[in-house]
Amino acid sequence: MQISANFDSGNIKVIDATAQNNIQLAINKDNQSDFYQWFHFKLHNVNGGEHVIHLTNAGKSAYVEGWKNYNAVASYDRETWFRVPTEFDGEKLTITFTPEYDSVYFAYFAPYSYERHQDLIHSAQLSIDCQLQVLGQTLDGRDMSVLKIGEAGEGKKVVWLTARQHPGESMAEWFMEGFIERLLDEDDGAARSLLNDAVFYLVPNMNPDGSVRGHLRTNAVGSNLNREWQTPSMDKSPEVYLVREKMFATGVDLHLDIHGDEALPFNFVAGGEGTPSYNDRIKSLEDKFKEVLLNITPEFQDDKGYDKDEPGKANLTVGSCWVGEQFKCLAFTIEMPFKDNDLLPDHSFGWSDARSSLFGRDVLTAIYHVVGDLR
Repeated sequence: MQISANFDSGNIKVIDATAQNNIQLAINKDNQSDFYQWFHFKLHNVNGGEHVIHLTNAGKSAYVEGWKNYNAVASYDRETWFRVPTEFDGEKLTITFTPEYDSVYFAYFAPYSYERHQDLIHSAQLSIDCQLQVLGQTLDGRDMSVLKIGEAGEGKKVVWLTARQHPGESMAEWFMEGFIERLLDEDDGAARSLLNDAVFYLVPNMNPDGSVRGHLRTNAVGSNLNREWQTPSMDKSPEVYLVREKMFATGVDLHLDIHGDEALPFNFVAGGEGTPSYNDRIKSLEDKFKEVLLNITPEFQDDKGYDKDEPGKANLTVGSCWVGEQFKCLAFTIEMPFKDNDLLPDHSFGWSDARSSLFGRDVLTAIYHVVGDLR
């Protein structure tokens, strides 16, 4: 029996793997950071029978409440990720599983690999409506890529979507895959209409270094990108710095920042109520956006989420808050669960890569309904 994590987004430390009924592991911290929760490892050369895997330091992870009612995902082929029995006793997370094949992967959520990211952006550029732009490089030397879809023009709105500022929130890039595929579908009427009215700038992965390193929340040097938007730098947060500079060049009429939440088993949005410039116009746009989503998909709800900021008390280091205030525009953080959507549970797969992708496609409809009112 062997356990390894020496691959894209791998993260695990082996403490003791001599007995298959008492495998002792630990999750590594993000580099230069105390954040940890993302895990991704492979168990191979199994001898059959039940395996009991303990993640011994789960009780001190970044979001302990995230382990309540949580089930890890596993895969034999790295394509289909299914939920496996998992328990948390306040200190350790225990996965109990009987493998059917010689090698099996486990992860916190269905991974979205850097290779798949490259496939996504390079296949998108084959569309006549899409241009792949590179804004610069990350600290590990990876490209900061943005897809420009559609053509800018007089009276056309500028729509930005950013995803995966927190690299362990891989559902955000699955969301973007679904959104991009629909926006580039020439047979989709809503997509075609949107490209007549708007130009899109899409960043499927804001944090490629953290994604490959197997981080939960930070980039290569431990910066939480979603707290860097007021004063980013090329030394600590080039990802935000480069995207922000591009936003200054294009302007922004709508910004959606795509995330995942460890604890809350729902899809929801966080708006700009606390930004200094928040007004009735922005509130009306927020309400319309949410109303459309509520009407088109049972995957979305607006009853449970984060506490709303008091007027003028928004944290402007956060991406959607900074963008909303800087450009006086509609800006949302969209959150999806790591667990399941409790309003529409799926006991085999929970909230999944496929559901994230479909939710991305649904959000395009909401944009279609508000784009004409953005300015």
